[in-house]
Amino acid sequence: MIENFADLCTYLYVLIDEAYQTVAAPYDHRPGPHAAFTDSELITLTLAAELLGLDAETRFLAYVRRNHLALFPRLPERSRYNRRRRQLVEVTNRIRGAIMARLWRVLEAEGRDLAVIDSAPVPAVGYHHAAEAHRWWGEADFGRVPSKKQRLYGFKLHLLISHSGLVLDFALVPANHNDGPLAAQLLADKAGLTVLGDKGYINGPLQAHLATRNDLVLLTPKRRNQLVQLPEALTLAINHFRQIIETINSQLVGQFRLQHNRAKSLFGLAARVQAKLAAHTLGLYLNYLLGRPFRALMDLAVI
Repeated sequence: MIENFADLCTYLYVLIDEAYQTVAAPYDHRPGPHAAFTDSELITLTLAAELLGLDAETRFLAYVRRNHLALFPRLPERSRYNRRRRQLVEVTNRIRGAIMARLWRVLEAEGRDLAVIDSAPVPAVGYHHAAEAHRWWGEADFGRVPSKKQRLYGFKLHLLISHSGLVLDFALVPANHNDGPLAAQLLADKAGLTVLGDKGYINGPLQAHLATRNDLVLLTPKRRNQLVQLPEALTLAINHFRQIIETINSQLVGQFRLQHNRAKSLFGLAARVQAKLAAHTLGLYLNYLLGRPFRALMDLAVI
């Protein structure tokens, strides 16, 4: 069982290093000697910090150095840690993909066949400060969150999530991008799924294309002005099963602090988002292995 920070890091390290030896080590051709603080150790600390909601690196590393130096005796100083964490973003995502594939194979049939697509806002700066000079010009943009009747300046994180809560794919885009093109991107290589979206994903030609080419059903409620309406029971069922994405978005925003932007560049923001999604996937896998409630990730936030 996981009862403290040392337990959490031990479990994470074993899973991460096992996946690292498969998806990263064979392709690591960097010249010179390897760092004393291994990539697996660094990724372990990165994902542990995300599970704990401790995304301020200076405070987190100070905590580890003060209380758990025996676990990580070669812990680097903050700037080197940050630089290596960003350099390992692709490796971190490969590890997430490897763990996701393991979970996908053991999911119940309903968890594999049914998925939900939606987006979550990721502000870059406060909306009322967006007109001022800041580092995000040319990268972030203005957008709307219709479900909350909010405006933002920043990005949207589009997520494809299985009915069990596993993140299958994602895309981080400026907030002004429409949902339709992102649906085409996220679903292009998927097949045999029923995917539930909100009205923002209504796109007749795309839905027909996916049904014919991918054997994939993109199912959305109808707008009131559309001539052909879905049966009321089906609309209620779509809204019911879409609640899973509200749960996952709440976890990402609350426990994983998705909307607290500490990044200073688009690459840094992308690295942080990928780390949060990797930590979410590893957390689900830990719960599965330990026989715990699958989505009870807050129970892993032990310190």
